[in-house]
Amino acid sequence: MSALFTGRHRELLLDLLRLPSVNPLEAGPEDPPSRLPDALERYAAAAARAGLRTVRLAAPRASCLDRPDVPATVRAAARDPRFLAGQPSLLLRLGPERPRADTVLFNVHLDTVAGHTPPVFDGARFTGRGAVDAKGPAVALLAGLEAAASHPAVGRDVTVLLQAVAGEEGGALGTYGTRPLLEAGHHGRLNVFCEPTGLRALPRATAAMTARITVAGEDAVDDRPDAGHNATVLLGFLAQHLAARLDGAVPGTRVCVAGLHTGRIHNRVHGTGTLLLNLSYRRTRDGAALETAVDGQLADGLRRFGELFGSTREFARTARDAARITRLGWDKRGLPALDNHDPWAEALLARAGARPPADDPGFTCDAVWAAGLDGAFTAVLGPGSLAANRAHAPGEFVDLADLEDFADVVR
Repeated sequence: MSALFTGRHRELLLDLLRLPSVNPLEAGPEDPPSRLPDALERYAAAAARAGLRTVRLAAPRASCLDRPDVPATVRAAARDPRFLAGQPSLLLRLGPERPRADTVLFNVHLDTVAGHTPPVFDGARFTGRGAVDAKGPAVALLAGLEAAASHPAVGRDVTVLLQAVAGEEGGALGTYGTRPLLEAGHHGRLNVFCEPTGLRALPRATAAMTARITVAGEDAVDDRPDAGHNATVLLGFLAQHLAARLDGAVPGTRVCVAGLHTGRIHNRVHGTGTLLLNLSYRRTRDGAALETAVDGQLADGLRRFGELFGSTREFARTARDAARITRLGWDKRGLPALDNHDPWAEALLARAGARPPADDPGFTCDAVWAAGLDGAFTAVLGPGSLAANRAHAPGEFVDLADLEDFADVVR
């Protein structure tokens, strides 16, 4: 069989990799401004070669953020109208609008994490931000659809939808990209979310919530450390306590003790600070159980801190006031997790060349918003690996051979 990922696709991928599309929630001072709208326009032009017609290319409405499961960071960023204006999503369709039973959806995101670098292609490997997550899979998807479009049933008996979205990275979790499109009914009997899975068809995607523990006490000078509240000691204790008590507290969940910040000045007791926990779960009900566990273990940690430090000279005030000055908030919570099964759809994916999922618990991505769709099956499927291909890290890459294999599965 001739190659599906042709020289034209290689040039398209390099073009997309050159265009910075860092999610604004990720962008650092060294990242160039996002050109995501330009990337989506070029992607739509290339998709037209396969007969895919642009149904919608537009920024989301601000009203899509008016709900409690939208991360606080997204709501804060959207106070600037330029945020959503620069984060459009694209909906393409091959064939007329049909019932969902005769429709297949592919979803892929073109926003990236921070760290944009000029791309390199050495004849066998693409290197650059977004190479595997997920601009490489996006172009391989087009290559596969172009080949599939030569079959008379594609577009005639079966309609193909393609969502190329913003808002997957930066903790936005599809709340202004994928979710509004799915809730508007743009999905199919089979829905494939293109993420690096090593060509394993994962029928699950974890969801995540972020807890923010804040200490709001009073500073003190270093000569009188007992006069203030020591947020560093308190949050450091809570970080260790929660790490130990939440590890395995709810089976099937993972706890990432993330950033802890109080201050950088050495001759001061810092009375304020924050501790972040990122908590992922495979089943929606497990997320609720983990949220309850965080509440209970934080209260227990504050009690234990009071017992341990209440009789000390330097930290007695912190111990006495710990519960009063400590607050638990949630940057995001209440998101669904995907865990679905369908023998017909799973057999179809296997015949197409997708590998079985084994016991892989999956990872967090936009596919969570497909949880609970009636009469539908959703899988996460794509080339490469988040870890092995250095997604979200310097030197992100994808091999041409893996893109070719994914294009063939799509075909």
